[in-house]
Amino acid sequence: MKTSKEIEKRILSKKTINEMNRYINGLQEQKTRYLTAAKTAKEKGLNAQLNLAISALKSVMLQEQRAQEMLLNFEITNGMKDMAAMTSGFLKGMGQISQDMIKLTHNKDFLNVQKDFEKAITGLEIRTEEIDAFLDMNQSTFENISSASKINNEDVLALIDDEKVEKIDDQDIDKEIEKIQTLLKESNL
Repeated sequence: MKTSKEIEKRILSKKTINEMNRYINGLQEQKTRYLTAAKTAKEKGLNAQLNLAISALKSVMLQEQRAQEMLLNFEITNGMKDMAAMTSGFLKGMGQISQDMIKLTHNKDFLNVQKDFEKAITGLEIRTEEIDAFLDMNQSTFENISSASKINNEDVLALIDDEKVEKIDDQDIDKEIEKIQTLLKESNL
């Protein structure tokens, strides 16, 4: 049976996830507004406004990326906490069962079983530590990936032109570079 503190913690956890999702949705709405502004500025040849819209798009895209990372980290950490609680309950239950077994039997063969059981528990503890180390390493990897991530003008311009960066081949890249160079020459940048 869950205590009121456990229930409060679960409610807080769900509330946090909902707030993070709401924030991400707000960022997506901002990104749509800035994208529309960038397209309008581009169509009207307003280069200063286009550059401002690109800067705003880059900023909101970076914020969205960070918020997504935070949400994922929170969900992973929350899952790890649940796993730790389950493991703790399992170990307590096994400890109680072991003590009950000791009381029921005084056979010397049981000592060998007990030793094997202790080895198994030690192995479980080692695996738990290895899992923790693995998850810590993944967290570090996620942080390295996110810090190395840079959103550049080409990605934003591709969004403005309604093209997906992932699907652009070499010819499309060359065409986009030519478009950008033409725009830059026209705006004397």
